[in-house]
Amino acid sequence: MRIAVVDLGSNSTRLLVADVDGGAATELDRRTNVTRLADGVDTTGRLSDEAIGRVERALADYRKAIEELEAEATIGVLTSAVRDAANGEEFVARVRDVYGIDARVIPGEEEARLTFLGATDGRGDVGRLAVVDIGGGSTEIITGGGFRTSLQMGVVRFTERHLHHDPPEPAELQRLTAGVREVLSAVLPANPGIETLIAVAGTATTAAAIAHEVEPYDPARIHGSHVTAGSLEEILARLALLPNAERREVPGLHPDRAPTIVAGITILLEITRAFGLDEIEISEHDILLGTALDEVHRRAGTG
Repeated sequence: MRIAVVDLGSNSTRLLVADVDGGAATELDRRTNVTRLADGVDTTGRLSDEAIGRVERALADYRKAIEELEAEATIGVLTSAVRDAANGEEFVARVRDVYGIDARVIPGEEEARLTFLGATDGRGDVGRLAVVDIGGGSTEIITGGGFRTSLQMGVVRFTERHLHHDPPEPAELQRLTAGVREVLSAVLPANPGIETLIAVAGTATTAAAIAHEVEPYDPARIHGSHVTAGSLEEILARLALLPNAERREVPGLHPDRAPTIVAGITILLEITRAFGLDEIEISEHDILLGTALDEVHRRAGTG
C-alpha cells in the first residue's frame, strides 16, 4: 500500500510517502520544513496566524508531491501544539478540508506508541531499549519494558520559557537545565535497566550532523550513528555561547533550528544522563514510519 503521512509537529512539518508491504516500508519521498507551529502557544494558548501560514505553505507543497506519487491514503498526525491550543480543532478542520489530509489530533500516549513502533521497526529484543522523541512542545520517552510518557517539555516551549537573551545568559542556561531535570526526576522509573537509548527527530539528528560533520545533511550517514554524552556537552557549550545569527552558520545545523537547538541539546543530554548512559543511537525512523506501519496493519486487521 502506498501511504503518505504528514506529521504536523510543534516545531516542524514533515512528510513521508512510502510503499508498505507487510512490515517492510520503501521510502519514496521524505521532506521536512521547520514551521514552529507552537510559537507562542505556551503563553497565549492559541496557534498564531503566522505559524499557521508557515505550516500551510509546507502543506501546499506536500499536497502536490502526494498527488504526483498517487498515494492511496494520506494520514496527518497533530501533536502537542494543536492539543494545547484553543483554536486547535479549527486548524484541524482546515487541514482536512483544504489539503485533503485525514488529520488526527493524537494524545501523548499514542504519539509515544507510534514513535516507538517506527524507531524499533526491524529490531529484535527491545526489552532493554528506550526511545526518546524531543519535539517542539512535548518529549516522549518509551521503554521496551512498557514505560511510556509524554512530557510538556519541548524545544519551542522550553526556549520560550527559559531563554530570553541572545545568546542565553548563564543563569538562564542553569534554569533551563534545572527545569529539565525537575521534569525528568518526577517521571522516570528508578533503575530502568536501559542499555540502548535511541533518539529520533530534529534535535537528535542535528546533534549527529554536528558531531560527525555531516554537511550537507545525509540521512544515510545519520541513521544508526552514535553520539557520546561528551560530544553533546561540547556541542551545547559551543552553541550556547553563540548569538542566533552565528549559530545559524554552524555546519550540520539547519538555520531554522538555530533558535531552539540549545534547549533541544540540553533536553537530550539530560535524558542521556538520567538513563546513566554514555552515548545515544540516532534513528531516522520515527512517528512517520510508525504511523504508516500502524495504518497499514489496521486496514489489514493485524494491528
